[in-house]
Amino acid sequence: MTRIAVTFALPAESSEFLRRLGNKARADRNRLRIVQGTIGDRTIEVLHTGVGEKICKERIGNFLQDQQFDLLISAGFAGALNHELQINDLLVAKNFSTIDLKQAHLLFSPLVIHPIDLLTVRAVIDSSEERERMARESGASAVDMETEFIARACAVHEIPLLALRVITDTPTQLFPAPPSVLFDIQQQRTHIAALAKFLLLNPSRLANLIRFASRIAGARTTLANALFEFVRNL
Repeated sequence: MTRIAVTFALPAESSEFLRRLGNKARADRNRLRIVQGTIGDRTIEVLHTGVGEKICKERIGNFLQDQQFDLLISAGFAGALNHELQINDLLVAKNFSTIDLKQAHLLFSPLVIHPIDLLTVRAVIDSSEERERMARESGASAVDMETEFIARACAVHEIPLLALRVITDTPTQLFPAPPSVLFDIQQQRTHIAALAKFLLLNPSRLANLIRFASRIAGARTTLANALFEFVRNL
């Protein structure tokens, strides 16, 4: 039976995918909480890596210890660095993926997938000018905060990798609040009190936050659809 690992940074990215898994169960392994399930006759294991280098390296290392998968899919959200990618666009990171991308493209049919270079960054980029500078210097079209470290771990364990992401923010559609307010990387959570205080001082941002939440919900569905289409067609 084909055994596939799927990683997301946070449950906010994975919830729609997990909802659709068959035979779903939770398990603990190497101090990690893992969700197991099936898509057809494929066995799926889902790991939440957390956001950023430190926690992602630790969790992916423990997750892959003494394990063998036929494929690992690094899935989740990404931010566009240019004006070519739009909200809800699906992309495959060709610089990190090690499977045959021509074959992968057929497995996603009829979905439109953009093969691009992805840049893994250490902090959330909340500036159009900074995104455009990164695009010029790196040649990348989008950023995330985990895939580089997942790719390194897959290389060590000789596990084929597909890096699949969906765009949730762009240079013209940025975050509705400062990244430090939306998510504390050190604590790996959103501080509701800090967010409420920010909205109290900036009430005009509430509409932006509501629109952003709607974008995130749409991105979750887009990502889940793509993952199920790909796995079913394997």
